[in-house]
Amino acid sequence: MRNQWRVLLLRAQHRLYARASTHFSQPHFQVHLNPNLQSLRSIASLLDSHSIHHLVSSPSSGLIDFSYPINTITRNFSSETALEENDSDHVVVVADIFSKPRDFNDVKKELELNNIVINHDMVLKLLWKLGSSPDVARRFFDWVLESDSERLSSKSFNMMLSILGVNGFTKEFWELVDVMKKRGYGVSKGVRDDVLERFEEGGMASDVEKLKALFASGSMDNSSEKMCSMVCKIVRPNVWSDDVEKKIQDLNIAFSRDMVESILDSLGTEPNKAFIFFRWLEESAQFKHDDSTYNAMARVLGREDSIDRFWKLVGEMRNKGYEMEMETYVKVLGRFCKRRMIKDAVDLYEFAMAGANKPSPQCCTFLLKKIVVSKQLDMTLFSRVVKIFTESGNVLTTSIVDSILKSLPTVGRSGECNKVLKALEEGGFVPTGNVQGKIAFQLSASGNKEEASEFINSIEASGTSLDHKAWESLIEGHCVAGNLDKALDSFQEMVEKEGVTSASYTFDLLMNAYCVKNRAIDACKILCRLVSEQQIKPWHSTYKSLITKLLVQGGFTDALNILGLMRSDGFPPYIDPFIEHVSKRGTADDAILLFTAMTSKRFPATIVFLRVFEAFFKSGRHEEAQNLLSKCPRYIRNHADVLNFFCSMKSKEGDSSGTLAA
Repeated sequence: MRNQWRVLLLRAQHRLYARASTHFSQPHFQVHLNPNLQSLRSIASLLDSHSIHHLVSSPSSGLIDFSYPINTITRNFSSETALEENDSDHVVVVADIFSKPRDFNDVKKELELNNIVINHDMVLKLLWKLGSSPDVARRFFDWVLESDSERLSSKSFNMMLSILGVNGFTKEFWELVDVMKKRGYGVSKGVRDDVLERFEEGGMASDVEKLKALFASGSMDNSSEKMCSMVCKIVRPNVWSDDVEKKIQDLNIAFSRDMVESILDSLGTEPNKAFIFFRWLEESAQFKHDDSTYNAMARVLGREDSIDRFWKLVGEMRNKGYEMEMETYVKVLGRFCKRRMIKDAVDLYEFAMAGANKPSPQCCTFLLKKIVVSKQLDMTLFSRVVKIFTESGNVLTTSIVDSILKSLPTVGRSGECNKVLKALEEGGFVPTGNVQGKIAFQLSASGNKEEASEFINSIEASGTSLDHKAWESLIEGHCVAGNLDKALDSFQEMVEKEGVTSASYTFDLLMNAYCVKNRAIDACKILCRLVSEQQIKPWHSTYKSLITKLLVQGGFTDALNILGLMRSDGFPPYIDPFIEHVSKRGTADDAILLFTAMTSKRFPATIVFLRVFEAFFKSGRHEEAQNLLSKCPRYIRNHADVLNFFCSMKSKEGDSSGTLAA
């Protein structure tokens, strides 16, 4: 199968719309409905006309925020929540499925195989993506129209209409307009303007006139959009009253699910009025609410200034057997998180997890990350999310934990790793060596020395040993933070518990850290002590790096000691930096000390002497070269190669003097 790789990927990442038989039983959500529900006017009477007018006209009251459009909130949330990322992946797969003509049942099987449910939100997202692919969009739209036309709203019809018109599918455009008329849907002004521009650019005069006539004739006056606009114009500027009710009734509207959803959405910035309208519809026998309209009302009320009504509504919705849709959950959760209503976000997660449409595991990760970066870290809420997640049969994975741990340093809370890990362990998580290492590094690198020690103690108290990589990460973190003494203590503790067999890498880190801090001489003392007392076996590169740093930091004698240890460990002598140092800043006596330190014999090979003589001459220190020659043993002074070298040097000096004299 061409998209089998996508199937495997999405199976590993997504489990959307899992079905469960559990019922929500938390007291917070139990709603006992009064069978003798009073008139909506009784609700309106709770707010006198003055206070209602104040709410409508004064955003500063804090109860109604006119600068908080729902669509904007949704887009902001969709860019950061893992749940919306899942939907985006699904949109890609669905687009691929409809990229070529397929049998109706084949499409159905493909969607089931990928655990994809085509809901209203998915329809809108896919049509948006397929704006420049009209053939694919038509296949998708026709399939949904045949399989479940209830998923197609006026908005989705208009989106499809726009795709057809803008891409020049004139015949199909008018056919769809006729279908929409029969359903009571009208062509939106936005679609009309876009398509009209396309018709005009294409020189399609007859279609331009036909489209203009469609609106000029008033043939769309009874459309769902028109009726929605008329209802909103009655409700928005007025306090709810008998007169408002009469004006709506005089419109003689046959309210449909789609129309009610549109009206509620349009009244979204005024949740009180939307709620009164919602109640009035059913009380006055104008319309019987179902799962879709309850969800539409929940999306309106899911905000800070209507939070009590929101919880009552969703409790009532569940008592009636209706489920919260994923679209509702995502939008309201995004709004809660944006407004930092973290407790309500957790309550919403608990509510959704107790229903049939369970949020994906990625949503748990998203919430936990939101909690740890909140203004105050509430571990009670954190543990609650973990409990909800695991008691629903889910398992905390390393990827979830990694994601949470990465969030802590972004708000300066690396020191809270222990609390977070404990809560995760209570949820059944067993930290791997990789996770141990990340926590150890995070704590030590952020300078939380006490918390790092607490972490080590807690691991050992649990009856397990700290992973070797975790030890390395702990020590490296201390080095990064500049806590070299603590890094040394931790290294010695590691050696005591694990031995020296695999300590060379960590020891190299430690030595480099000392050198970077211009403490090469201290590093030398530590190396000499640990090599002598605990038989540490430094790498060849560790010796070489330390020698170089010692010579730079004025530790010539210490560097010679390291050279001796290096030789004792069987490594070839590293004399290049010594020769450079002696030739530029040293003396003949320093050179003799080098010769003695680099070999177990009395003196090294003649070639070494020649290299030092040559280095002195290159540095312009001829007298020091002569001085060294006088201190060398007789067999070196009389060696043919040495004599030839000095003769050639004197000859060059003579030629140079003669040239200058001339």
